[in-house]
Amino acid sequence: MLSVGGKEAGCAVFIDRQLHGSYGSFERLYMQGPFQQGTTEQGDQSLLVPRQRYRKGIAALNRYVQQTSNKNFTELTPQQQDDLLMAMEAGKVHFSDFDAQSFFLEVLNNTMEGFFADPVYGGNREMVSWKMLGFPGARYDYRDYIERHNEDMHFEPISITQWKAKD
Repeated sequence: MLSVGGKEAGCAVFIDRQLHGSYGSFERLYMQGPFQQGTTEQGDQSLLVPRQRYRKGIAALNRYVQQTSNKNFTELTPQQQDDLLMAMEAGKVHFSDFDAQSFFLEVLNNTMEGFFADPVYGGNREMVSWKMLGFPGARYDYRDYIERHNEDMHFEPISITQWKAKD
């Protein structure tokens, strides 16, 4: 195992904070129609903002699990949960009123964002992903190191909130 999982890294906290903020409401984006089915390359074409998609997606997932197994998602074994999520990712699961694959991909993308984001945003707890990658974090200036290729600088990662005190 390279690192802790998303739960331990704080990805749920990151996603909760993002959904509560301007990302969750798309308050800074143009949200007038027309809303048409687009391609993956065209990005989000939904009338729904992320906060609404999460609510509808989680509700659709719960209904699907209830209908197919008479259980809640949290009552499934870890293997059953993994199998269901892999099937959603592959487009093999279809919810009656919501696109299961696009919901999976949105949650996956947001989880990756939380795993690699600066810890100030709630994810990447204790900079676990940065330590795993050897990323030095949010330092002010790297000019003295630009020409030093393939050399481990032995920098401990620092967060946005720490760089002023260290550099």
